[in-house]
Amino acid sequence: MLKEGDKAPDISLQGVDERGEERLYSLKDFRGGEFVLYFYPRDNTPGCTTEACDFRGNMNGLTARGVPVIGVSPDSIASHKRFREKHGINFPLLSDPDKEMASEFGAYGEKRMYGKVTKGIIRSTFIIDEEGRIRKCWRHVKVKGHVLEVVEALKG
Repeated sequence: MLKEGDKAPDISLQGVDERGEERLYSLKDFRGGEFVLYFYPRDNTPGCTTEACDFRGNMNGLTARGVPVIGVSPDSIASHKRFREKHGINFPLLSDPDKEMASEFGAYGEKRMYGKVTKGIIRSTFIIDEEGRIRKCWRHVKVKGHVLEVVEALKG
């Protein structure tokens, strides 16, 4: 499992950009500045929608600082397009159906859900610095107030 200070792996995934167009994204494309990479379980579920909309609502402040946000889930490109359009998501959403990127970042594995142990996406967020190293990470994220924590971490 990756931790703060580790080099983020350079993985490429298909995604949907802020205009809804499909393209291939590689994490190395974002080097040269900080960026936020967050993993979420599923499009159009209550917690995931709240988190995406919180990031959307804070994009002006983040992009003014030159900090892009990238969301990743196992959902298909078609699902991401519908999710983006329905909620006005203004940042890239990457499709990780094989959970390759999530696994590399430790955002896929065992978790507790309603008292049962299941295997799935572990809601996680990473700030990756200009050199491609993990500057800050949050695991088992609770959605309420999380995006503001990320924004504060980027300030300081």
